[in-house]
Amino acid sequence: MRASSEGAAPVRAADGPSPELNEVIDRVGLVDHHAHSVVSGTVDRDAYAFMLDESDRPASARAAGLDTQVAFAVRRWCAPLLGLAPDASLDEFLRARLALSARDAVARFLPSARLDRLLVETGYRGDELMATPQLERLAETPVSTVARLETIAESVATEAPAARDFADAVRRSIEAALAAGAVGLKSIVAYRAGLDVDPRRPSDAEVERAAAAWLATLGPGSRPRLVDPVLLRFLLWAAVDTGRPLQVHTGFGDPDLHLRRSDPLLLTDFIRLAEGRGPILLLHTYPFHREAGYLAQMFEHVYVDVGLAVNYTGAQSPHVIAESLELAPFRRILFSSDAWGLPELHLIGSLLFRRGLSRVLGQWVVDGDWPLADAERVVRMIAAENARRVYGLSDEPDEGRGAVEPDRPAPDES
Repeated sequence: MRASSEGAAPVRAADGPSPELNEVIDRVGLVDHHAHSVVSGTVDRDAYAFMLDESDRPASARAAGLDTQVAFAVRRWCAPLLGLAPDASLDEFLRARLALSARDAVARFLPSARLDRLLVETGYRGDELMATPQLERLAETPVSTVARLETIAESVATEAPAARDFADAVRRSIEAALAAGAVGLKSIVAYRAGLDVDPRRPSDAEVERAAAAWLATLGPGSRPRLVDPVLLRFLLWAAVDTGRPLQVHTGFGDPDLHLRRSDPLLLTDFIRLAEGRGPILLLHTYPFHREAGYLAQMFEHVYVDVGLAVNYTGAQSPHVIAESLELAPFRRILFSSDAWGLPELHLIGSLLFRRGLSRVLGQWVVDGDWPLADAERVVRMIAAENARRVYGLSDEPDEGRGAVEPDRPAPDES
């Protein structure tokens, strides 16, 4: 655990009914296996509200204001790190928060998340976000990267390759990203075509025809956006062929997707065909977290998290966490925040997760359903050990670095 550089009084997030388990949960370091970086500039009130709303419509964010679960959670847990009471008024909170630069906000909030490692997906609006080395320094935790498949393919397309060379160029770019240090790959096929795409590997001829049709639509200086189902399937299989972890966005997201087509059950045939080739990580999953738990129980290479929903359900997040623990084997559940843009989201992702886990598992312990030792073991699995194993990370657990402390825009295609 890291002591805040601002010297705020320690606040514990775990408040479940088992004091012994609370101590473990408050001290354990987390591996956030899917998040994004933070905006590099300052933000005003409207931008701040927009980045705390998952919709990509500014009008929706303005209509919601900051009367949402996620906004209430940010105020409650971040106010003490600004020298305010947890129940500070919205105006008090915003005055203090908006006075911070991006650099100061990261340094103020992110160390208190007590992360042992942060895995940052780099493919979305990266030119607006803080560079990884600076984020790592200010967050006081190692940062690894995850490469977005669609962004790789779109970058290749800007080089105007011949259609017959497109597939090999994409494969080389994927391998280059992994060689440069990316620990996994991510697909947003849910946004671009839905998870109900044909699960089969496309033939070379199919890929070449689809690439020719797509590349022919791109003019000089255009910004490619890959939506062709054949090429999206090609990317999935190119990732599977690497044997490296493949993250797939499922469930809740902005209006650029159709929620019914982001149900992870739609991936069942693809999961079957990819069995034995490498881990598939179903990101976020809410409101299909029970369906995702079923898939994790059925297939040894499937892993799940409920990251985004923990932030956005705020005070209700213990219920989501409890439901995510119903079917999925505990060795195949990971922690993530899916934070984007604001370091507050990385922080409350950690603190709400700790609090929810302490309430759910702690109740099972005091009810006599679980031994304390097993609850502690499961906490360590989900907090970090599972992610270290899946991604091949070398970090050792770290439970003794200091005082326990607090206490998106998530624009399209997070």
